[in-house]
Amino acid sequence: MEKVTVKKVETAHEMNDFVKLPNLIYSDSPYYIPDLEMDVKDTFNPKNVALEQCNIQAFIAYDEENKPVGRIAGIINHRANKKWNTKTVRFGFIEFTDDPKVSTALLSTVEQWGKEHGMDSIQGPMGIFDFDKEGMLIEDFDQIGSMITIYNPPYYPKHLEMLGYKKEVDWVQIRIEVPKEIPSKYARVAHLSEEMFGLHVRKLTNADIYKRGYGKKVFHLLNKAYTPLFGYTELSDRQIDLYINRYLPFIDKQLLPVIENDAGEIVGVAITMGSFSHALQKSKGKLFPFGWYHLLRAIKWKKEDKVEMMLIGIHPDYQGLGVNAMIFNDLIPIYNKNHFKWAETGPQLETNVRELNQWKPLNPTLTKRRRCYKKDL
Repeated sequence: MEKVTVKKVETAHEMNDFVKLPNLIYSDSPYYIPDLEMDVKDTFNPKNVALEQCNIQAFIAYDEENKPVGRIAGIINHRANKKWNTKTVRFGFIEFTDDPKVSTALLSTVEQWGKEHGMDSIQGPMGIFDFDKEGMLIEDFDQIGSMITIYNPPYYPKHLEMLGYKKEVDWVQIRIEVPKEIPSKYARVAHLSEEMFGLHVRKLTNADIYKRGYGKKVFHLLNKAYTPLFGYTELSDRQIDLYINRYLPFIDKQLLPVIENDAGEIVGVAITMGSFSHALQKSKGKLFPFGWYHLLRAIKWKKEDKVEMMLIGIHPDYQGLGVNAMIFNDLIPIYNKNHFKWAETGPQLETNVRELNQWKPLNPTLTKRRRCYKKDL
């Protein structure tokens, strides 16, 4: 390639190129799961409440024939920088053809953009918040992705390392076969937790979530549980409303157990859902005209044999008191009833030993390692 030009995304045509670029990169991939195009566009909408504490800028790379060959976004999360005492610009939404000129041009552009905003380091791939997709896949490129994780070709990390980017943290996912019976350890510990600490499982209704405030209670708990984890910044109430309205309508509430104490306080939650991977592939990232049908079919009629265990959060005061066992004790029979054969977690920090150890009774397999890269500017 003779020449690469990187432009700020400023027009509707450029945003359309930005959104559709993955169709070029993954046209022959059976493993890539597309984002919904409307969700990507909404991320950059100035009305997006997530941008209350962030600067964000999308960039698109073109070749000498004015064909799009790469994209990237620069993100400055001011709340995260204040909390962690950093001056870091994040990069996200990164996609590029296998040409070092393209990856170099994209990352150099965000590096310069970060410097212009007073930043002294860069990290990524990261989103605006930690519930967004994060981490570049560095292993297991021959496994299908999910709606909550990044998939990328094997050459991506090679380009990053060539440009001097180093490991900051890694995430791994846990894959388990759904057991036919509840492991005896979970059943025993769950019973003890109920008796000793006055805990019980509650299944939320739509009225609980939207009228009685349980949607916000769930995310307030996640804020408390995740606050010490790498890069995490607490969501505001307006941002919580965004997540509630975007994701909870898709989830079968039987797959969303919350653990309450006798005072009615939520001390644990698991957000899990049947996989949408194949439905999203069939939709090609579009709800209309027919993409909605594939998603509805996955929800109502033809469920996949995989369940996504997206998030588990335990109140800091209740960690180590059997709340996880209560969650598994509740979910395993429901998974079997829904004919789920295996389950996969979302990305979990490799350094979060307590989180990883909870899976041991289920004979877990570690899979799909992802990396956050960093570089000084």
